[in-house]
Amino acid sequence: MSPTAVSMTAQLARPATSGRLKPILKPTCSVIGIRRSRDEAGLDDNDDDDDASSAEGTQSPLRKRARVEFDLENIEIHEIGARPVAEIRNEIRNALDRHAQGEDEDYDMLKQTLQGKSISYRDDDDEDGDDIDPVAIAKQRQELKGYFIALTAFTPRLGRSGDGLVRSLLQCQWLGRDDQFAKIYIQFLAALVSAQGPRLTQVLSMIVEKFAGSRSSEWAVEGWPTVAREVVQDRLHAALRYMLQLFPVAESVLEPILAHKYPFHDEPKRAHLAYVDNLLRLRLYSPGLRNDIMDLIISRLIKIDVEMQMDLDDMDDKLAAMVGMALKSAQEHEAQDEDDEDDSDNESVSSAESEDEEYTRVKTAKENIEKMDAILDSLFALYTPTFADPQSQEAMDVFEDLLAEFSHLILPTIKSRHTQFLIFHFGQRSERLIDAFCGTCINIAFESQRPLILRQSACAYLASFVARGAHVPGHIVVKIFEVLGYHLDEMRAVYEISCRGPDVRRYAPFYALMQALMYVFCFRWQDLITSVPDDVDKDDPLSYLDHEIEWESEIKDIMRRNIYSKLNPLKVCSPAIVDQFAKLAHHFRFMYVYPLIESNKRLRLSQYSVGAYSNGGALRDMSFDVNDESWQQLSSYFPFDPYQLPKSKRWVDEDYLPWRPIPGLNPEELGDDSDDEEIDEEEDEIDEDTATEEGAYEDD
Repeated sequence: MSPTAVSMTAQLARPATSGRLKPILKPTCSVIGIRRSRDEAGLDDNDDDDDASSAEGTQSPLRKRARVEFDLENIEIHEIGARPVAEIRNEIRNALDRHAQGEDEDYDMLKQTLQGKSISYRDDDDEDGDDIDPVAIAKQRQELKGYFIALTAFTPRLGRSGDGLVRSLLQCQWLGRDDQFAKIYIQFLAALVSAQGPRLTQVLSMIVEKFAGSRSSEWAVEGWPTVAREVVQDRLHAALRYMLQLFPVAESVLEPILAHKYPFHDEPKRAHLAYVDNLLRLRLYSPGLRNDIMDLIISRLIKIDVEMQMDLDDMDDKLAAMVGMALKSAQEHEAQDEDDEDDSDNESVSSAESEDEEYTRVKTAKENIEKMDAILDSLFALYTPTFADPQSQEAMDVFEDLLAEFSHLILPTIKSRHTQFLIFHFGQRSERLIDAFCGTCINIAFESQRPLILRQSACAYLASFVARGAHVPGHIVVKIFEVLGYHLDEMRAVYEISCRGPDVRRYAPFYALMQALMYVFCFRWQDLITSVPDDVDKDDPLSYLDHEIEWESEIKDIMRRNIYSKLNPLKVCSPAIVDQFAKLAHHFRFMYVYPLIESNKRLRLSQYSVGAYSNGGALRDMSFDVNDESWQQLSSYFPFDPYQLPKSKRWVDEDYLPWRPIPGLNPEELGDDSDDEEIDEEEDEIDEDTATEEGAYEDD
């Protein structure tokens, strides 16, 4: 018997409201009354085919597919072989009524239906499973759409007593179906939130939770064609955009959800990249969340950065080399991995290997480096178009946002190794941006109410930026040197009054600033020169040796006054930086400090440390090795040392000046008894470990 054609129109009524509901819509909004919001959300209408759809009802019974058309006010369903919406509505009403009376059999069946899980229609006697009824499958697909259309009228009843049903419908596999189903489902979600305001958190959580999906198996529905990841993203953001347009409070509700659903640091790279990609897409249509989204990405990136660096610092040369080999192998197979749905090569570990602690450490470090690399590459690509015109106000506004993230997230973090290169790269696009970054660092470094560690970090960032920045012009280097020298003199004048000797705990800001100036001198000494003899080749550092050089005014005096002060900075600053400064200063006839360095070798810092005066212990150490004074000296952390993440490195390759030791600075010239190898090591020590390659102290 051929199926009977049934045609009906289901009007989506405006959801009822009552005193117990929390309205969160705009004053004149309705979930079904704003065509503009629907159009902006990408939920386009299909109203032009009414005649064609009516004709479908008289077509051959061999065509079993139903056609669904809907807009915000009307959803027309012309069905062939499917149940009428009125019948489905009665079924839902009866299930809810019986649930209210304590009878849950129909209610539980309704929950299972709304989850959208495929049902087998095979004949029990057909063991081969070849005789699958396509009509039954088409009916199931069509009926599920009808359920969500019919359920819209019952959203006022889906309060606390309907928690189980709401959980089931939010588990519906809606992303792996067709566009019509996705649109109906999005409309239902809007109706649900309109009638039940507190459900907004659940709905937004369900959508955001799917941000990390990267494999088709995570959204595929049996019996439906495979849906591309791009289509899935479009549907997710159509739903999210629609919610944000209809419900003004959605942005404030969404912010903590984005942070809560962010993948854990040990989740695979695929999940992190997919989630970040969706976050960056969200910020395009949600201006109110733009800064919060970037803060979230940067903060999570810093955590991975720090963990990665700490893991690498704890590794010996063998393990570090293994990490480098693993990264190289991964790059060679990158194209293959992108096409492979199975992550087993990257994420699984054989039983034998899982027992190997070294393998686990290498695998973890490699995965963290890859996450860092891929996410930073995405961020560089995101910001680059904005800075195409670095003089524009748009570029300045975006850079101010980056400065805010730098000040509040990156600067306070010790051991951050790569995240800060966003500000390093874009901060060199123009002198205006350079000035903005340097001004920020100077303000933080000399604000007395700031924590001491933050002030020291600001000095390190400023010095490293000016020293390493290939696009920082020479006149800015001179200006920064003079400004820092002025503040150094001011500090010295204050501290010398009570100073009895070098003490890093009491006078840390002074030493941090002195070390910053020496670091800048080592890299940018040529920019501090005003004139040289005619026979000096400016491209050949060796040609400067043994010539009378004229330096910028006051620079020599600034360095001399502070180096030979009571605070004795050469005893407290990092030995590697002090030694390199001493070599260059001597050979360029800038200053001769070797007698002071030799004298400092006989000086014990512990006799001047804080607390030694009051407890009578000035001549003894309380709990430290008397021969180890490293804990009383500054570290040599400078945050813009060479960037070595393999993929994103391309963005900053031309941004920083490499360290180039000057041939000829040998032990004999310095009057030192060390051999050539030791001197070479000292020259290399000024460059921080690049962390991700075997050549720990080598610049490209």
